[in-house]
Amino acid sequence: MRRTLAVGVLVTLAVGCQRSAKAPADNGMAGMETGTTSTTGRGAVRLSAAQAQAIGVAYATVQRGALNRAIRTVGQVVPSEVRVTDITPKIDGFVDRVYVDQTGMEVHRGDRLLSIYSPMLVTAQQELLTARRLVQSVDSTQTEAWRNANALLDAARQRLGYWDISTDQIDHLERTGEVQKTMSLDAPFDGVVMEKLVVAGQSVMAGAKLYRLADLSTVWVQGDVYENDLSLIQMGAAARIEVAGYPGRTFNGRVTFVSPMVDPESRAGRVRVELPNPDDLLKPGMFATMFFDAHLGGDALSVPVDAVVMTGERNLVFVVSPDGALEPHDVTLGVRAGDRREILGGLTEGQRIVASANFLLDAESQLGQGAGMANMPGMDMGPPK
Repeated sequence: MRRTLAVGVLVTLAVGCQRSAKAPADNGMAGMETGTTSTTGRGAVRLSAAQAQAIGVAYATVQRGALNRAIRTVGQVVPSEVRVTDITPKIDGFVDRVYVDQTGMEVHRGDRLLSIYSPMLVTAQQELLTARRLVQSVDSTQTEAWRNANALLDAARQRLGYWDISTDQIDHLERTGEVQKTMSLDAPFDGVVMEKLVVAGQSVMAGAKLYRLADLSTVWVQGDVYENDLSLIQMGAAARIEVAGYPGRTFNGRVTFVSPMVDPESRAGRVRVELPNPDDLLKPGMFATMFFDAHLGGDALSVPVDAVVMTGERNLVFVVSPDGALEPHDVTLGVRAGDRREILGGLTEGQRIVASANFLLDAESQLGQGAGMANMPGMDMGPPK
C-alpha cells in the first residue's frame, strides 16, 4: 500500500510537470514551474505548499559554527617497541640452568633468567680476585702503586659488568673470594616474556637471542585510517579505546604516530595510540576499537548532508529565493562532520535551503534541459492500452 502511494505521488508530480502552469489539475499538484538557469543548466522549481508536503520537502538554513567529527576504526593492542628488549649473552658459553622457563611469565627487575658457564667468566672472576688481593697488599701511602692497583680492580669489575653480570654477583664474589662456576643473567626491568629461545644445556654464542622481554606498563594500539580521514588526526590528539573484554570501559591515550604514507591497496595509513596500562588489563593481541574526535574548525559554513545533491559532475543545493522559487546553486564541499557537510563556497550564512526530497527536485529542475521526470522510463502517463 505504501509503495502504491509513493508511486502515485511521483506520477502526480510528473503530470504536473508536463502541464502548463495555468492548466487546472485534478490532483492538486498544479502550479509547478521550471525555468532554466545559466550556471547550473537546471531550472528553478516553484511548489505550492500542498506540493511540497506531498513530496516531503523540508527546509533548513545555512549555519556557521564549529564542526567536529568522530573518526572510528579498529586496531590491535601491541607492546610498545621502545619497551621491548632482547636478552643476549655477551660471551660464549653453556646454559647451566633456566629459571624463567615459560613464555608469558612475568619477571621483575633483578630476577634470574638463567645461569651460564663460560671459561671467560671464570677467568674474569679470577682476575678480579687477584686485583683485589693486590689492592690489599699495597701500602696506601705508596700513591702511584695504590692508584694502579685500584685501577686494575675497577677494570676487572667493569669487565664483568659489561658482560651483564649484576653488581650483586660481583659484590658477592668479592666478599666470599670464591670463584663461581656459573653466573646468572638477570632481568633488566619488570616485564613479560614474549619469547623464550633457550633450554638447559644449550651452547650459546655471544649475541644469540635467548629471551625477548616487554614492559607492558605502557602499550600501543595500532589501526589503519582511510586517507580521507588521515589528515584530520593530529599528533598528540586524544583518543579513546574500547576492547571487547571490558564492555562499557574506555581507555584514554594520545596519538604518537601518524603514518607519512598511505597503503596503495587499502588506501589507509597507520595510526598509533600510546596509553598507560598499569593494571595489565590490555593484552597484546587484543582487538580494539579506536575513536578520535577531529576538530574541523570553529567558524565553518555547513548544511545538512541530505541537502546536497551530488550529480557526479557538480554538487547542488536548492536555495529558497525571496519569491519562493527553489533555485539550484553550485557549491564547493568540504569535509563531512556527522550529519552535516562543510560548504567552502556557493552559499552564505542564513540562506534558507531545501533539506529533503532534493533528488525529486533535481529531476524536475532538469526539465529545462528536456530531462524531467515525465521522460523517465516507466513514467509514461498515456492512457492504458
